[in-house]
Amino acid sequence: MASLGVASPASRAELWVDFCRAFADRHQHQRHRRRGVWSSSKRSRRAKIVDADPKTLHNSMNVSTVFPEEYPVHQEENTEHQPETNPENEQPNHQTSSQHQQQSSQPNPPGAKDYVGIDEVTKVGFLVPLFAEALGTCLLVIIGCASCINWGTAPTVLHIALTFGLAVASLAHVLGPVSGCHVNPAVTLGLLVSGNCTILKAICYAVCQCCGAIAGAAILRAALPAKATSQGLGMTLLGNEVNNGQGILIEAIITFLLVLVVHGVTDPKREDCKGWAPMAIGLSISVSHLAAVPLTGSSMNPARSLGPAVIVGLWTDQWIYWVGPLLGALVAGALYKISLRARSKEEEQASYDF
Repeated sequence: MASLGVASPASRAELWVDFCRAFADRHQHQRHRRRGVWSSSKRSRRAKIVDADPKTLHNSMNVSTVFPEEYPVHQEENTEHQPETNPENEQPNHQTSSQHQQQSSQPNPPGAKDYVGIDEVTKVGFLVPLFAEALGTCLLVIIGCASCINWGTAPTVLHIALTFGLAVASLAHVLGPVSGCHVNPAVTLGLLVSGNCTILKAICYAVCQCCGAIAGAAILRAALPAKATSQGLGMTLLGNEVNNGQGILIEAIITFLLVLVVHGVTDPKREDCKGWAPMAIGLSISVSHLAAVPLTGSSMNPARSLGPAVIVGLWTDQWIYWVGPLLGALVAGALYKISLRARSKEEEQASYDF
């Protein structure tokens, strides 16, 4: 049989084994070339690269230029011997990854740094809202206090009320998108208490508002004749037979109304007040002036009272116009935060109301 060129069964088996080895070697060589790994055609060289210890291989060659990042040397061997996974077994892993993505997408609760507002006040762009607050308070004092000047006949309460209300409404349209148009340290305090303003931002706003009010009073005095400013620059003084306690209470009430309206019309969860915020705030100021001008002068703004007092140099009852408005703003901000704020649908469904 051998003389006729017919191979024996043993030789045919050896030929088949050699063919399988050659095919496996070629396939393995192509896989290494696709992954950027140089491999010799000799089996001994391939064995050195595949079976070498990772530490020894790392010392003998630059692995980072050969293998992809974080690619293990024995990954091929492990993947070849790993059994096929059942898609049903992989479903919990997909659920776990989706839950992880949902948890990562949820915003983290604000920390102490967010309440302080260090990142906000250290930006260069923060100078723009500071300038807007100073400018807004300056214009408010100029326009509002000018309506209080006595030109031979005392201005009416309606005259003063409309001037202050319309002035704030006009400024809110312009400066609202820039800084919020607080133009009032009491409003800033109320927003701070309700969590709508950071601590450092509130301090910076209050300082700029006071500086703007002083500058406005100085400009008004320079723009008017000396005779017109001899009786004051629209300073706020207590009315006849109104004591200090009554003055504080009245200022707290009208400021409470103002800050409550500010929170209500600027609440992002309320859609029925969009576009009406400036008018609503201006009307609340006009109503408060109509009621309180004969009693306390209706300050409801510590900066508005501070500006004329600094320029004229008259500090009579000045502390009342700080304690009263700040106290009313404090109560209004806390009350709105606790019970009067607009709630989402989830919060309404979770409540105990029937």
